[in-house]
Amino acid sequence: MSGPDAPGAKALRTRALEALTAARARTALLTECVDDGELTAQHSPLMSPLVWDLAHIGNQEEQWLWRAVGGREALRPEIDPLYDAFEHPRSERPSLPLLPPDEARAYAAGVRDRVLDVLAGSRMEGRPLLADGFAFGMVAQHEQQHDETMLITHQLRKGPAVLHAPPPPAHPSVPLPAEVLVPGGPFTMGTSDEPWALDNERPAHTRSVAAFHIDTVPVTNGAYLAFMADGGYTDRRWWRPEGWEQVRAHALVAPLFWRQEGGRWLRRRFGVTEPVPEDEPVLHVSWYEADAYARWAGRRLPTEAEWEKAARYDPVTGRSRRYPWGDADPGPDHANLGQRHLRPARAGGYPAGASPLGVRQLIGDVWEWTASDFLPYPGFRAFPYKEYSEVFFGAAHKVLRGGSFAVDAVACRGTFRNWDHPVRRQIFSGFRTARSTEPG
Repeated sequence: MSGPDAPGAKALRTRALEALTAARARTALLTECVDDGELTAQHSPLMSPLVWDLAHIGNQEEQWLWRAVGGREALRPEIDPLYDAFEHPRSERPSLPLLPPDEARAYAAGVRDRVLDVLAGSRMEGRPLLADGFAFGMVAQHEQQHDETMLITHQLRKGPAVLHAPPPPAHPSVPLPAEVLVPGGPFTMGTSDEPWALDNERPAHTRSVAAFHIDTVPVTNGAYLAFMADGGYTDRRWWRPEGWEQVRAHALVAPLFWRQEGGRWLRRRFGVTEPVPEDEPVLHVSWYEADAYARWAGRRLPTEAEWEKAARYDPVTGRSRRYPWGDADPGPDHANLGQRHLRPARAGGYPAGASPLGVRQLIGDVWEWTASDFLPYPGFRAFPYKEYSEVFFGAAHKVLRGGSFAVDAVACRGTFRNWDHPVRRQIFSGFRTARSTEPG
């Protein structure tokens, strides 16, 4: 390390080390609980083999931290094309000459050993990649995002359970209003000063939304069962044309992983079959299913701006918080994050995580579909590469907000934006509904 340490550099290095270490521990958990045959198998054409994700994590870390930040010579340049997510779609990856499990593990571990030396010598300032330790935070978030992807693969795999976790805390059940009024007017959306925020979260800008009502909690399995019982999947009135095509083409009758047996609905969750719990947020629904439910209920999905105002706006101070509960990092009392529980908590849980207006569970539990297409904010600048966000902008992707039980806190905040195709159901997606206020 040359020259004196930049102010705060030691704390940033500590934070980066903790984030990288936590991500790697989770990667190990997800890849060491199955044998090599399951690591190399493709459990669904929608997902990569787990061994691809493992080596891809190492390859991205090599490219951004060893090469770009450290300025070092490439370790395995010949494998870059194999682990380029844009060069090979997931369905083709099993046919590639991928690193076998032992070699993939050794490669990722070797990259990490070298990267820790780069981290120890980084002053966390100067180049944009280094400012506030951004590159290290970006790579930690990338690994956690792939950990969530691997957890989806575990949900899709057949066979007995290999992952285990305790149930979420059972918070006391108290009566809650069905919806909350969010006042109209301007608020600050996005961020310009969150050190590890990604490019699509930037810059902070003023948005104005009309007053609206939003569900206090996400839509539950019990509420969704009522939609199903009322013929929700057989009445085309509630469906967008593209959604109705999906219903008909795939004979959809319920959320993914549900089946009816002996007059009751069951779900498969990480290798365990269990009754559908009516008090949990509904999970594994597409945007089209969420939109159809909202229409059936006489409501609509919130826009992305409405969702963020409900999550961040403090009517007392007029400012936007980092999280619904304030500016403090998430703790276990605030939200169901980090794969601690392998399922959503009961709707109405985590009272300490409520927004100033009283909206619950906006962070964690289930990703929430919004009505909005994934579009750039005014003043958007791609950084550090266009393929993270820019190539996905447009009407082909809908925005999800808030994170799920499968998301780590480092990759989840009040400004974090996720996106996916509206047909996707394997992701840990749910929703809540909204309605406009009556004129006058």
